[in-house]
Amino acid sequence: MSEIYTLKTTANREEQVLDFVVNNIKKKGLNVYSVFHPHGMRGYIFVEAETKDDAQKSYQGVPYAKGLLRAPVNYQEVEHMLEQAKAQVNIQNRDIVEIISGPFKGEKARVTRIEEQKEEIILELLESAVPIPITVKLDSVKVIRRDKEDE
Repeated sequence: MSEIYTLKTTANREEQVLDFVVNNIKKKGLNVYSVFHPHGMRGYIFVEAETKDDAQKSYQGVPYAKGLLRAPVNYQEVEHMLEQAKAQVNIQNRDIVEIISGPFKGEKARVTRIEEQKEEIILELLESAVPIPITVKLDSVKVIRRDKEDE
C-alpha cells in the first residue's frame, strides 16, 4: 500500500524540484507512483511512494529540496487538490462580452473562438479601428448579449 509524503522545497522552485525528483525516480528505479505540485501551494510537493525510504531516495542530491515532513498525508487531505473543476462554458461564438479584468477591462468585444482545453477565448474588440484578436481567460469576461446567427 502506497503512502503520500510531503516534500518541503524552496518557495517558487517547486517545478524544478519536481523535474529533478522525476528524473531521480527514473534513474534509480524507485517504487514511486506519482509526484505532484498542487496549483497555488508554495513550498511543497507531494510524493506517492511504496515506502518512506523510496520517497527519501527520490530527492537525494536535488537542489532546493529541503526534506520530507515526518508523517505521511491521508489521501482525503489532498484529494480536493487533485480534482480540477472544469468551468461550465456558457459563452458561444459571436457573443458580445465585456472584459472584466486585465489591461482591456471595460472594453466590449465579440467572441471569435473558444479554447475550452486552455480555458481561454479569442476576442475582437468592437471599438477598435482594426480588428485585432486578443486572447483572455474565460473567467475574465461576462456575456452582455447573445448575437443571433441570422443577421
